Amino acid sequence: MSAFRPWVMWFFTALFFSFQFIIRLFPGLCVPEIMHKFQMNATEFGLLSSMYYYGYTGVQIPIAFLLDRFGPRIIVSLCCFLCSVSIFLFYWAEKWSLVLFARFLIGVGSAAGFLGTFKVISLWFSFPTYAKMFGFTNTVGLLGAVYGGKPVSHLITLYGWENVLLMIGIVGLILTGIIFIAIKPYKLSYPQENHSFFKNFKSLFSIPTLLLIALGNLLMVGPLEGFADVWGVSYLMAAYSFAKTDASFITSSIFIGMILGGPILAYFSEKFKVPYQITTLCGILMAILFAVVLLSNGSLSYMTLSLMMFIVGILCCYQVLIFSMGASTVPLEMRNVTIAFLNCINMLGGVFFHTIIGALMDTFWMGGVSEGQRVYGASAYEYAIWSIPVAAFIGGIVFFFLTSSWKKTFLQTEPFLQKP
Repeated sequence: MSAFRPWVMWFFTALFFSFQFIIRLFPGLCVPEIMHKFQMNATEFGLLSSMYYYGYTGVQIPIAFLLDRFGPRIIVSLCCFLCSVSIFLFYWAEKWSLVLFARFLIGVGSAAGFLGTFKVISLWFSFPTYAKMFGFTNTVGLLGAVYGGKPVSHLITLYGWENVLLMIGIVGLILTGIIFIAIKPYKLSYPQENHSFFKNFKSLFSIPTLLLIALGNLLMVGPLEGFADVWGVSYLMAAYSFAKTDASFITSSIFIGMILGGPILAYFSEKFKVPYQITTLCGILMAILFAVVLLSNGSLSYMTLSLMMFIVGILCCYQVLIFSMGASTVPLEMRNVTIAFLNCINMLGGVFFHTIIGALMDTFWMGGVSEGQRVYGASAYEYAIWSIPVAAFIGGIVFFFLTSSWKKTFLQTEPFLQKP
């Protein structure tokens, strides 16, 4: 195999990782339009948004197993195809149950984006290049999130959300074929390896430190999965009267910040060996920044908000440290399943925040109706989005507790960010 082939395989797998960011963010760009078409309230829209995360989270461990068993060529191709077909199902669906099911299937298919790229890297790249390749993968994926903001929002304005959704589905089918052609077939794993996978997964629940890391991570994902993914654009339009494209750029600033934040936080963590302290600081600072936004009563400027969300994006990269901290609490043979587990819990945050934000918006709805559809004022959004800084602050405290109560024991057993 030529030295160039692994890069081709990695690129198209990472391109699917980027693609799934676009379809993950899409509903947040057309909240009023989707709510109007299906005549739903905020609680129901929160359920629709969370169905993606139910699907994504529910199959993280099975997808990790299937990637080990059958390899990335078959699994990533099938998942990309499932995403594309589900987009068409969402496009044509008229019944509410079918809409929910389509969004759930999109989440199921998207689950192979991150894990599939991880598998390609582990199979065809040497261990010393892992950190570099993860950095490249993160950049490609987040570029999808950035382009899934203002550019896609502009296309929606020009052509309508349903036509843009149809175009995205067609792109997904093309990408499916390219991935199947580009990725080299994989030799099947042995049955005993499959048994070891499930045994290792069961063992994760006997590690208190890992479970607390997962809890803190879930509480701190609100700025990314609650705000940037879905509710941020409509909140900024309601509270700050921004046009959709401008509101989309402000929320996309979070993803721009994440492109830079990963290397920055990883550098300080490795240099000073303080991942827990850095994660604590990230949670508290995110809570403060969101509190300022919510208390400003719509008085902050476009540039100020963009800068604040850019900083929030840098802070959201505490997730890079989560994977490192989690991996360093388990033996080498358990690290793959640990990454899948932490990614699963991470995405459960989407279920949590979309559900609670939608429910709180209906709780504080002031009774406004337009064309038979509920209209939510700035106050309803503000009360609901307060759940994000409150949870982020609590998550930061969880990591502070880990820092003060577990540091000595942890350092005696296995150093932070230990290199195999």
